[in-house]
Amino acid sequence: MTSDFDAAQLVTQIQAWGQELALSQIGVAGIDLSAAEPGLSAWLAAGFHGEMDYMARHGMKRARPAELVPGTVSVITARLDYLPQDTPEGWQAIELQRLQRPGEAIVSLYARGRDYHKVLRHRLQKLAERIEAAIGPLGHRVFTDSAPVLEAELAQRSGQGWRGKHTLVLNREGGSMFFLGEIYVDIALPPSEPVTDHCGACTACIDVCPTQAILGPQRLDARRCISYLTIEHAGPIPEDLRPLIGNRIYGCDDCQLICPWNKFAQRSPLADFDPREGLTGVTLVELFAWSEEEFLRRTEGSPIRRIGHQRWLRNIAVAMGNALRQGDDAGIRTALTARAEHPDALVREHVGWALMRYRESPLP
Repeated sequence: MTSDFDAAQLVTQIQAWGQELALSQIGVAGIDLSAAEPGLSAWLAAGFHGEMDYMARHGMKRARPAELVPGTVSVITARLDYLPQDTPEGWQAIELQRLQRPGEAIVSLYARGRDYHKVLRHRLQKLAERIEAAIGPLGHRVFTDSAPVLEAELAQRSGQGWRGKHTLVLNREGGSMFFLGEIYVDIALPPSEPVTDHCGACTACIDVCPTQAILGPQRLDARRCISYLTIEHAGPIPEDLRPLIGNRIYGCDDCQLICPWNKFAQRSPLADFDPREGLTGVTLVELFAWSEEEFLRRTEGSPIRRIGHQRWLRNIAVAMGNALRQGDDAGIRTALTARAEHPDALVREHVGWALMRYRESPLP
């Protein structure tokens, strides 16, 4: 049993500890998420989760914290800003300009540094230990995009922000460039006040999506999303979507780059999210040349490693094909030809497609 404590005072103390651990914001949510269940059911029924079978497999457990972790009474939520420390002013425009350089490889901003799962989970565990030291034994479990948790729903309910039309959480002081994490606890804490929606009539994120994956406000068909296609999707990328991927080889930031609220996105004080050498401003040819050993070495401790070398080559091959469609590049053709007989069928198929792009007439 935990000792007696003032719950409201404890939340204030937890928020102070969170600041000391470089967490951007701490909130508290209750565990009754039943109002979110119909929307989750409809999304799954429509097949919008694609190959993310775990989402259907876990079913409504995502919306029922006490089923996922028996004994859970409250959820402590946290967000962690991830823009690198030296991010320049006008970074959104700079990132959008990369899309105009077909031979440059684009890795999503969040994935250029250390794996956020490790960074945020470690800090949340430290926070849980501080709470336990203050009040006595604490039943808890820490999550960071690692289990059937309705993270955005919990974040919204706990005042971290509102759901943008792209489905991501938006914060007035921090835009959307942050990670979310949770601590499920067996103590009753007063929930934080939710904030109101501030998207208004803006549809910039819906309009900019290259594959039109955002079907309407808060309606995302993951099967069309470039982040899903380049990270979660294991097989061949649908041919009709390949040209729309452009030079994005891991993830896609377009809906965040265009969002007006991200002019308030905050730089992280942590060096963990500083970009690794070789992941920013490099050519497709350079990254396509990585052997599996080099891929594993370069992506150690990175979220990119989880897709494996074959999918890495698959993604880059698509981007190379798109670059060739823009105009001939002997370096790209040579690099593709060198992998035309790759032992993996997935890689071979995408390399073959990319080389066929060169044989087609270039875009006007």
